[in-house]
Amino acid sequence: MQFIYPATLTPDPTGGFVVTFRDWPEAITQGDTLDEALLEAADCLEEAVAASIDDRGEIPASSARLPDEHPVAVPIQTALKAALYLAVGETGVGPSELARRLGISEKEARRLVDPRHASKAAMLERALLAVGRRLAIEVEKAA
Repeated sequence: MQFIYPATLTPDPTGGFVVTFRDWPEAITQGDTLDEALLEAADCLEEAVAASIDDRGEIPASSARLPDEHPVAVPIQTALKAALYLAVGETGVGPSELARRLGISEKEARRLVDPRHASKAAMLERALLAVGRRLAIEVEKAA
């Protein structure tokens, strides 16, 4: 699972840039400068992913980036929760079973997938392991 999505930045005739995502057509934002537009893009993408989790919807796979697109990463906390959300959906492990596997309450297990609730990265990593997934982080040079 990778949570870096290609974004198109289109110059706005009134100034700044409009940001859109092929994989997330409902996610649209803008910024006055290129840097601001990319910061806003990450925030917009985070909200789109969180809304999909809240609605128990789909989280699309990331498309290959085209030459005129910019890579935008989902913030790490949301990416971890999205990975757990997808893994739980794929394995069919419910909150009760996840709680049992982790030795925590069912309420705590539900919060691990809740994009609006802060969770520690170490606990999210444990939860991913509990559903048969391993966390790997890749760091690349910024554009």
